[in-house]
Amino acid sequence: MVPEPVAKTPAASGGSRSKVYALMASGTLVSRILGFVRTALLALAIGSVTSVADIFEKANVIPTIIFMLLAGGIFNVVLIPQLIKASKAADRGAAYTSKLITLTMVVMGAMALVLTLFARPLIVALTHNWTEPMIVLGTAFAYWSLPQVFFYGLYAVLGQVLNANGRFAAFMWAPAVNNIIQLLVIGAFIITFGAYSSGDPMDTWTTGKTIWLAGGATLGIMMQSVVLLWPLKKTGLQLKLDFSWRGMGLRHVGKLAIWTLAAMVIGNVSSLLYSKIVSAATAARTELPAEQAASVAGEYALNTSQLITVLPHSLFALTVATVLFNDFTRAFHENRRHDVGGLLSQGMRSTAIPIIFCTLVFIVLAGPLGRLFAGNSEYAAQAAGALGQLLVLTALGLPFKSLQFFMLRVFFADEDTRTPMLIQTATAALGLVLAFTAAAVVDPLHIAAAIAFIYGLTNVLGAIGTHYLVKHRYGDYGITRVIDTYVRIGWMATISALVGCLVLWFMGGFNFGFAYDSLITAIITVIVVGGVMAVVFIGLLYKTKVPELDGFLGPLLRRIPGLKR
Repeated sequence: MVPEPVAKTPAASGGSRSKVYALMASGTLVSRILGFVRTALLALAIGSVTSVADIFEKANVIPTIIFMLLAGGIFNVVLIPQLIKASKAADRGAAYTSKLITLTMVVMGAMALVLTLFARPLIVALTHNWTEPMIVLGTAFAYWSLPQVFFYGLYAVLGQVLNANGRFAAFMWAPAVNNIIQLLVIGAFIITFGAYSSGDPMDTWTTGKTIWLAGGATLGIMMQSVVLLWPLKKTGLQLKLDFSWRGMGLRHVGKLAIWTLAAMVIGNVSSLLYSKIVSAATAARTELPAEQAASVAGEYALNTSQLITVLPHSLFALTVATVLFNDFTRAFHENRRHDVGGLLSQGMRSTAIPIIFCTLVFIVLAGPLGRLFAGNSEYAAQAAGALGQLLVLTALGLPFKSLQFFMLRVFFADEDTRTPMLIQTATAALGLVLAFTAAAVVDPLHIAAAIAFIYGLTNVLGAIGTHYLVKHRYGDYGITRVIDTYVRIGWMATISALVGCLVLWFMGGFNFGFAYDSLITAIITVIVVGGVMAVVFIGLLYKTKVPELDGFLGPLLRRIPGLKR
């Protein structure tokens, strides 16, 4: 007998809900930490502000963006309500799920094949001022990377089936498998070919290196999807290949998906255009001496800054919102619309402490954090400074990104995909106007910083606009209380940041001293400064009796025997 999924009923206990959050958050945390190590190791292998780093990043990111462009939104926000409805059938939704998985495999397989055949045109279309050798290498990387589209699709649909059946943890833990495989691949690459030290790695690049890096990346994505088959089997659903797609309700899903797909097209076309604009930095860097070139951030550095700053969003906001999304959906289906506002406010306030604190940590420790992902070349400190600048600019929009994410889940749970599409359209249009303006007036050597600032600004404006639409549609959801929570916690985080800056100054964080000497000194700096900030922050929250502190730390502290509240 299969136990009732934890998040399926409003009556689920607080203890069970906490366990779900803990399992999901721990999976995300482990995966992200491994991802950070993977990114740092890749910088050791091929550099962080080199042509090869940007070219590999371009080819390896395209499958992710293409997948999200074509199908990601449908999987993530449209299918969950349909799967929950199907689960009420006598077979617990096995027939519908079988058809859905089969359809996904066929469609995503065809997409992956077509995209791989058009690898070179894709690279040409998504770059600016690249030389022929850069295009050739990018195409070679893309041939090995684009099959990832199929496995991303399989991972997404299997994950949503598991989520709909209350098994949230597996979906969050699967990326850890991918990162472990890539760590082994990159580590073996360094052992075999050596680490990057200086110069342009394209001068000594070989076909074997291309297959090793890009093929290893695809192997990781493949295993990320395959490992979900085991927990899927544990659900007890009798699944099989089923090509009888008639009667699946695709027409209803299609009506919902039209708006969702439009939103994903707009959002991900924007991402592709941003990456095209930033690619100009890769070409411009080749005109500079090595020391100056090391200070020019490109696509790899920009994406790395996003990878770092998105951690608290993925660890806290995404985890809470994933579980709350099912609660939102059931509230609408059971005509309990009055419960939605309270759930939304609760979710937004529950993540205030970690989101705000992490935002200030990223700003204070931008340089040392950049050093962790700058490799170990002779100009690593300069590369760290360039990456750190992007970290500051990207982090500024982090709290607003998470707040908007919660608000958008309400529309999706209400099966309203049109409103999020309009929000995404307006945000993307503004961002692209600003990006193309920046491309026209900003030197390509600084274009990555301009795009990072635009990312943060559009997060802020998008959250404000979404708030007004949520309030207009569903009424007051307690935004005053949410703002009050963020302001009170923000003051405590700011004081801890000032103390952190003082400690960082003593550790050479403002003059390329100890904090930038090596990977080890950077790690020490991050631990010491971050630790001091955390102690000051938690102490201030405790002394001022901020109620959200108990909600954040309480479940953890109460598990420690003999520890008083």
